[in-house]
Amino acid sequence: MKKVFILFLALCLQQANAQFFRGFGIFAAGNHSAHYYNNKNAGQKDPEVDLANNFPYNAYYPNSHVSREYFSWGAGIFAELLNRDRVRWQTELEYTHKGAKEKELIDPFIGTRAGGFSVNKYTYFQWNNYLKFYNPIGLSSHWYLMPGIRLEYLFRKSVSAFTPYAGNMPLIFFSGNVGLGYEFPITKTIYGFTEYHWNPDILSHKKDNVTYRNRTFELRVGVMYRPRKRNIDDCNAPKYHGPAY
Repeated sequence: MKKVFILFLALCLQQANAQFFRGFGIFAAGNHSAHYYNNKNAGQKDPEVDLANNFPYNAYYPNSHVSREYFSWGAGIFAELLNRDRVRWQTELEYTHKGAKEKELIDPFIGTRAGGFSVNKYTYFQWNNYLKFYNPIGLSSHWYLMPGIRLEYLFRKSVSAFTPYAGNMPLIFFSGNVGLGYEFPITKTIYGFTEYHWNPDILSHKKDNVTYRNRTFELRVGVMYRPRKRNIDDCNAPKYHGPAY
């Protein structure tokens, strides 16, 4: 184990010398999410025939619908890596909330729903990884595209509507991500940024005759520290001292 740790440390130092590390930062986020339900029996519903033939009551539960938006927040830390000017790798740890505002379905045959909204809430720890494609726009500012993937761990949940389904979200799951960001200098080593992310479930969840999935939009603001450019890019470059040398 000791040899493995020493080897890992040596590799990290080697990568650091190769300008692998580009910076690190923190962010806060406001988000809104919703759930999409698709009941595959919905197109067959005929209340008069179903009631006469004693059709299974739960065949139309939950109904096909899109929930109301649930607004919440998240926060995270990240590191930016890779010795490339136009393409970087960002890896981050995020604590975030997702959910949906729902009106419970009381009578699946005629579509009667509860009078008020209930909120299904989920708290996640996420390990997110993106590629960042940079496009400089002058004055040390950049806009960038961030496709990637998130590994989500469901830490806590509170479910009060469509419980057999909404309560069945997996403990560990992958979701996709596409983000668009803008970065600008504050000082020589501190940069501010704002980003907007689309974060949908890659695969729908399935139970019985129903598929369902989450979709989240996330607005971030944050700051990051970057070592000064000469420390990253020019540490091994020869320096010109004038004609006297």
